[in-house]
Amino acid sequence: MRLSDLRAPEGARHRRMRVGRGHGSGKVKTSGRGQKGQKARTGSSIPAYFEGGQMRLARRLPILRGFDNPFRKEFATVNVEDLENWEGDGEINPQSLAEQHFIRRKEANGLVKILGNGELTRKLTVRAHKFSASARQKIEAAGGQVIEIPMKTTVKTKRGKQPAEANA
Repeated sequence: MRLSDLRAPEGARHRRMRVGRGHGSGKVKTSGRGQKGQKARTGSSIPAYFEGGQMRLARRLPILRGFDNPFRKEFATVNVEDLENWEGDGEINPQSLAEQHFIRRKEANGLVKILGNGELTRKLTVRAHKFSASARQKIEAAGGQVIEIPMKTTVKTKRGKQPAEANA
């Protein structure tokens, strides 16, 4: 048996139906499309998710499609137990975390949050955008220092965009 000997089983393959090619073809006038209607017209293709104008399922149930919040802030997370393995005594910041492979390089340009899973015995100075309450407590209990990097915030109200003296 060779690869070239393989054939489709009998009846599995059919010749293509040539529609609209005269009475002998068996598919004349409407060419198997039935009478009138959207699907009888040329250029008609209805997507599988289309439900006749009814609100489609993907929009009725956002949980299936997911919801993408444009204002979501993605944080790269590092646990306190990971900082126990830190090499050196310098200040820990997002760039140095990326250099020692605690986070990915592209995450170093984003936001970093320190979480409190595990124990810390070393005195470290940690600079990050956010700290969980337990992480802050464990770093300070070990004699270390917590420095929060200020995050860029946007004013969401028209009133907030006016100068301070105009609000008073």
